[in-house]
Amino acid sequence: MGGGTSSYREVEETDLIVLWGSNARETHPIFFHHVLRAVNRGARLIVIDPRRTGSAEWADLWLGLDVGSDIALANAVAREIIAQGLHHRSFIDRATIGFEAFRAAVEPWTLARAEQTTGVPADAIAELARAFATAPRAMICWTLGITEHLTGVDNVLSLISLALLTGHVGRYGSGLNPLRGQNNVQGGGDMGALPDRLPGFQHLEQDQLRARFDEAWGMPVPPKRGWHLSGMFDAMERGDLRALYVIGENPAQSEADQHRTRHLLETRDILVVQDLFLTKTAELADVVLPAAAAWAESEGTVTNSERRVQRVRKAVEPPGEARDDLGILFELARRGGQDWGPPDAESVWNELRTLSPVHGGMSYARLESEGGLQWPCYDEDHPGELFLHSRLWEDPVPGDPAPFVPVEWRPPADPLDDDFPIRLTTGRRLDSYNTGVQTAGIRSPMRRGESLDICPEDAAAWGLAAGEVVRVTSRRGTITVPVRLDPSLRPGLTFMTLHFQDDVAVNLLTLDATDPKSGTAEFKATAIRIEKLTEPVVRTGD
Repeated sequence: MGGGTSSYREVEETDLIVLWGSNARETHPIFFHHVLRAVNRGARLIVIDPRRTGSAEWADLWLGLDVGSDIALANAVAREIIAQGLHHRSFIDRATIGFEAFRAAVEPWTLARAEQTTGVPADAIAELARAFATAPRAMICWTLGITEHLTGVDNVLSLISLALLTGHVGRYGSGLNPLRGQNNVQGGGDMGALPDRLPGFQHLEQDQLRARFDEAWGMPVPPKRGWHLSGMFDAMERGDLRALYVIGENPAQSEADQHRTRHLLETRDILVVQDLFLTKTAELADVVLPAAAAWAESEGTVTNSERRVQRVRKAVEPPGEARDDLGILFELARRGGQDWGPPDAESVWNELRTLSPVHGGMSYARLESEGGLQWPCYDEDHPGELFLHSRLWEDPVPGDPAPFVPVEWRPPADPLDDDFPIRLTTGRRLDSYNTGVQTAGIRSPMRRGESLDICPEDAAAWGLAAGEVVRVTSRRGTITVPVRLDPSLRPGLTFMTLHFQDDVAVNLLTLDATDPKSGTAEFKATAIRIEKLTEPVVRTGD
């Protein structure tokens, strides 16, 4: 099952929180309130991020690692824990497999080697190792700073191994928590919006699991895994994917390597877009289906980062010709020859409950009366699981033991060299989201236009002034953008967002090298150079 192991209540009551590759203060502000409650109660906060972010301002310790060196750091932390005898031997022996191979894999990662690779001082790495291993309760939380890399899946596996090494999983206040970037991202995965999973994270290629869906739906489910998003674009390039139906996504501006993405979208036999807004992707479409706002104009459920399923209630009617997503899908099915009856959200949910065991006990009545429930919730008498993997603390452990998975560090796919000597990383700001589709049209006193954020030391060395417009070039494209001085950045590191693509198309710079396991593009590590314009331009007012 793919979800965070812990609950928000546990975050408030744990002893140590490690935010790894997450500026939760800006990108997950509601979650960060739980973190602050823990900090105010006396918990330690350690932040691992190339930038000294707003989250790091609240931390006891900040480890400013070089972009893309997460595995090197995690391996060194693991080695230090083992070398100091701080690993949880009884838990490892009873509940895990593969420890000796893992020990051998991390052995070369001495503190000195890690310092050289990551840029983090050896004593800070040792402090992190001791703090995590000795805390009575500890959890690791991460976001796209871990996953938007060529080694994103391996990055996550390295963090899982740290939890297994110390026994910080499967018990109250200790766990591993990927923070979801938008409302119901977790719910999308839960419902089977993955290339190899059916609802409830049931594996598509297992015949006995698929058979239940075949029977319920009255037709066979294709038994072979599909493509993830990056795989779809590869299939378009090969000519294997000619028709595209895009629901609530703006790939024309959100995908890496914008030149390639736009070309592939423009050359489909048919492109259908279903969205709230006429996005840049919708402008390329043959058919646009105006959709309702799910949070105010629809009935249904959403699932948050602690696996809590909550009800969504319709407050207003959709404007104009916009329709609820469910209504659109039901009408398309009817016109295609399949009458699914009236589009009723509760009926669809009840069908899901018969097919996904982890949702079986979540009736609308219970979701209403109990303020939501956390999966797994197997029947009407089940309270839902506050945290996952408690079985690992039973003796003997039922089911399969948890595996250590050794992973080796690899540098980013876009190397720094004399032509492109500067590292660009991307992220979000508090007042905006992704390509700005949902936020750019709303005024905010916090909002400013796009900028290339650089540290004051680099600005002085390169002769750049705040507001000066510069040319930024990567191996894929060139843009112009004003400079902003940001003391949270280290020399050689720059930062931009994807929020203002209409003004500054950042994804002309980023590369579409992808993690072979997840298909996620490496947005976090682009090599660039910065050039002064022949005719200086200074933008003011941002």
